Amino acid sequence: MIPFSPPHIDQKVVDEVTKVLLSGWITTGPRTKLFEKELTKYCGNKATLCLNSATAGLEIILRWYGVQEGDEVILPAYTYTATANVVMHCGAKPVFVDVNAHDFNISVANIEKAITSRTKVIMPVDFGGQVCDYDEINALVVKYKDKFSANSEEQKMLGRILILSDSAHSFGAIYKGKKAGSLTDISVFSFHAVKNLTTAEGGGVALNLPAPFDNEAVYKYLCVKTLHGQDKDALAKTQKGNWRYDIVEAGYKCNMPDIMAAIGLVELERYDSETSKGREHIFKQYDSAFSKYDWAQLPEYKTKDKTSCYHLYALRIKGVSEEQRDAIIKEIFDHDVSVNVHFIPVPMMSFYKKQGYDIKNYPVTFDNYSREISLPVYLDLDDSKVKRVIDAVVASVQKVIA
Repeated sequence: MIPFSPPHIDQKVVDEVTKVLLSGWITTGPRTKLFEKELTKYCGNKATLCLNSATAGLEIILRWYGVQEGDEVILPAYTYTATANVVMHCGAKPVFVDVNAHDFNISVANIEKAITSRTKVIMPVDFGGQVCDYDEINALVVKYKDKFSANSEEQKMLGRILILSDSAHSFGAIYKGKKAGSLTDISVFSFHAVKNLTTAEGGGVALNLPAPFDNEAVYKYLCVKTLHGQDKDALAKTQKGNWRYDIVEAGYKCNMPDIMAAIGLVELERYDSETSKGREHIFKQYDSAFSKYDWAQLPEYKTKDKTSCYHLYALRIKGVSEEQRDAIIKEIFDHDVSVNVHFIPVPMMSFYKKQGYDIKNYPVTFDNYSREISLPVYLDLDDSKVKRVIDAVVASVQKVIA
C-alpha cells in the first residue's frame, strides 16, 4: 500500500532527538529558542514563537487581540475546522465566505462584502501551499480602517482589522519575492506530522506587526501567556538563585519542547535543498501525466507572483458529482494507493450546521470540494511509486466515468 503522507524520519533526525534525550533537557529550552531564531531568519519576519500546534497559535493571537463575544472573524468556508473552532472558543462569530474557483483560496471580493463594524480579524487560509492574495487583502483592511471599532489596547494600537494568516500549509511558499510568514500582520504555521516541515506536532507564530508594535515585546508577552502566565520559563529558573517566579495572568499551556524543535532544526536545514525540490519533482510528474486527459483539472501552484511550497497536489475531476468522486477514491484505494480529500468544508460539519451555516451559500467551495482528490506527495515517494499512483488514478477515473 502506498501511504498518503508519512513523515520523512531518517538517521539524522534520530541522532538529533537522541542528543536531546541524553542532554538532560527535553522541554522548552535552547533548541526551541534556536529554532525560533532560524525560522525568523528563513521567513524574513520580525519574531517567531514556537508552540505545540498551529491551532494554539491561532487561538492565542485571537485572545491577545481581544477577540470576544459579539465580534466577527472572516474566514473561508473551505478550510479545516481548526480555523473556525478557535473563533468559537473566543465566543466570536465565524463569518464564512466563498473561495476562488482557480486556487481554492479565499476570495478577496467576498471578504470585502462581509466586512462590518464588528469585524476584528480576517483569517485567510493558504490552501495546499499556495498563498492568498496578500497585497489585496492588506490593502482592504486599510480601505476599511474608518469602519473599524476598537475595543482593546491592541486593537487601538493597530487601528484596523488584524490579518491573521492560517499558513498551516504554506511554509516555504513565495509571494512577490517574499516568503510566507512575512506577508502580513501575523502568520501561523503548522508543523504537524503530515506537513512539509514537521516537528511531529507543533506550530509557529510568525509575528510581523507594523509600528508602533514592538514585535520582540509581543513575543516575550506571548511566551508568558502560553506558559500559564508564568513570568519565567523552566530554563530561566535553572540559573543560580533564580527559582522564584510569579503568575501574572491565567495563561495557557502550549509551549514547544526541545525534542520537537530538534526535529524542526533538521527539517529546516534541508528544506530548500531537499524537501521543496523533491516535492516539486513529484508535482511536475503528476502534471505531465494528467495534462493528457480532458477530465483532469490540475492545481495551480506557480504563477507570475506566487510559488507554492508543494504541500498538496489537489487534483480535480471535471464534470463529476460528489458521489462519483467518492467512487473514484474507492477504486484508487483498491489499487493499494492512499489518497485524501482536502477538506470537507466546515459548513458541512454537524456542529456548524447546527449553528445555522449552510453549504449552499458557498457554491464554489462545494464545487471544488466535490471534485477534489489529494494525491500522495512526500520525499520517499520515488518515481516508480509516482507512476503507480498515476496509473491507479487514471484507471479509476476511466472506470467510474466511462
